[in-house]
Formats: sequence, structure tokens, C-alpha cells
Amino acid sequence: MRFLSLLILPLLVATPATAQRADRATPGWVRVRMETADGPIVLALNQRRAPVTTANFLRYVDDGRFDGVSFYRTARNRRAPQYGFIQSGIRTDARRFLDMIPHESTKKTGIRHLDMTISMARKGPPGSANGNFFITVGAMPSMDWSPADPGYAAFGRVVGGQATVRRILAEKTGGGMKGTLMLKPVRVDRVIRLDGTPKPTGRPRPWLIERRTEG
Repeated sequence: MRFLSLLILPLLVATPATAQRADRATPGWVRVRMETADGPIVLALNQRRAPVTTANFLRYVDDGRFDGVSFYRTARNRRAPQYGFIQSGIRTDARRFLDMIPHESTKKTGIRHLDMTISMARKGPPGSANGNFFITVGAMPSMDWSPADPGYAAFGRVVGGQATVRRILAEKTGGGMKGTLMLKPVRVDRVIRLDGTPKPTGRPRPWLIERRTEG
């Protein structure tokens, strides 16, 4: 995922008109709970507007492919370090890979990169996203679709644990990716869905076999 100049527009940080809650299901949305070393995060995924991206994320959740990964990147705005984004996922762990998915742009879904938006990260062209994602802190319209840039695929928002997201954003960084890699990545112990029935893919999970062997 390329490093983006972070454009923060405070007027766009407002909560969307349809409010989701961490403690209650909302039609058309699927809640997911992440247990991290810095605290819990509850996500609401917009299944109605971003069905492909949401289904992909839930496959990783239902298979346990996010269990044991880390938040490994925090990119802060230089002028306003309380804003930026945090990134997590399977990184380049081929044992956890599922298929790449078609790009659902913000032009198609209408889901903009506002404060506490979850979106798919990718290194390649549109259609190359798989198991890495980021969460914004502050509005980032530079990540939305434009005639000159396909942008990224936003598909939900944080509805609980916003303080956890901000704690992760404040973690110390250095090294690669223009100094945005965390010196001590924040472990994600478990990710589970709170709504609907889990639908595991049934594909092999070799990272679990290796973990048992090491134990």
C-alpha cells in the first residue's frame, strides 16, 4: 500500500446518518469484534453497499485467518499526528492467503473514507486486495475514488473501541515504509463475527498445524 499524503477535513468526521451500535445488530450490517493487545475494537461492515469486500473480510474472520496477526503499521499526519491510519492483516503470509477480490470503489459503494472507516489495503492495482486492511483516524478523501485515482475499497466503520484505535495510532514507529512500521506491532489475538452464522471456507489452515508442531 503506497504512503498517502493525509488530507484531514474535520467537517467530514461526522457520524453517518445511519448510526450503528457496538451492542446491537443493524439490518444490512455485520458486526465483527477484534481482541487486540491494546484493547477491543468492534467493526460494523456494510454488507448492503459493499457485499464483495465484506464477504471477503468475513471469510478471513470465519476461518480464523486474522487470529494471531498484528497491527504492524501506523501512518500519522506530520502536521496533525492525532490523525492518520493504522494497518493490519496477514501481510505476506502465504499460508493465510485467500483469493484476490474485485475492487469496490467508493464511487460504486458511496462509502467514503471518513473518521474510523475500515478499508482494504493493497500493494498492486485495483483487484489485488486480499487479507490486509486499514482503519482511518480522521477523514481521508485522498483515499476515495477520483477520475485520476481508483482509491481504496472502504466497507465499514468502527462502532466500538475508538480509543483502542487511537492508542494503536500513537504507537512508536520506525524503519521501513517511510518510517511507518511499528517498532512493537500490536497483536490481534482473536477476531469473531457478532452477527450471522460463521461460514468457514473449509480450506487448509497450515499456520495452525505449524503452530501446534512448534508447541
